[in-house]
Amino acid sequence: MLEKIRLENILFLDIETVPEEENFNALDKTKQELYSLKTQYQRKDDFTPEEFYERAGIWAEFGKIICISVGYFTFRNDIRHFRVTSFFGEEIKILKDFSNLLANHFNQPQHILCGHNAKEFDFPFIARRMVINGISIPPKLNLFGKKPWEVPHLDTMELWKFGDFKHFTSLKLLTNILGIPSPKDDIDGSQVGHVYYIEKDIDRIIRYCEKDVIAVAQILLRFRREDLLVEDEIVFV
Repeated sequence: MLEKIRLENILFLDIETVPEEENFNALDKTKQELYSLKTQYQRKDDFTPEEFYERAGIWAEFGKIICISVGYFTFRNDIRHFRVTSFFGEEIKILKDFSNLLANHFNQPQHILCGHNAKEFDFPFIARRMVINGISIPPKLNLFGKKPWEVPHLDTMELWKFGDFKHFTSLKLLTNILGIPSPKDDIDGSQVGHVYYIEKDIDRIIRYCEKDVIAVAQILLRFRREDLLVEDEIVFV
């Protein structure tokens, strides 16, 4: 079934998120209390809410998107290319630009969104932040009323589970065992907040996000038993 999907109909994506403020004390008192309640189970007695705030970017209620990178295949005269681009800047602009991409280029029934652990993280995070920012949710992200087989999403982690709902496999691990160059050769997700707020190096974050997108595409190619992308086939736009 996977082999029947046309690669050019798939939009591969990855997002990078950070806490909505640089530190816990920048939140108003109500938001501090709500964050404390939200993270009580995860923190237990090991961390105070302030100490735990560096992880706030994993919750759409307390984080924000700073980059969405996407990639898609093109074929011309049997020549394959994988085009990669990124949206960054103010979150509302990122979300609007991404929504416009879906509306103008990936809005047909055959179009599919694909990411790694994206059904649990990327897709719902984007949709929630759109609601918070007053942006209409694109049909490709709005799952209300859809049956499971109508949802236009692929998740490489879900593909690797083969029905095992308890099996979490990181992108770094999956690329390693499948012989794919690791996208985590510079920073990892836990360092994005520091790079954004302290180093103020958004270009480094964009490169990291784009590497993840390429890695997801490579994983799908391995599932389809097709040749991996080589450097000359990857085009950054």
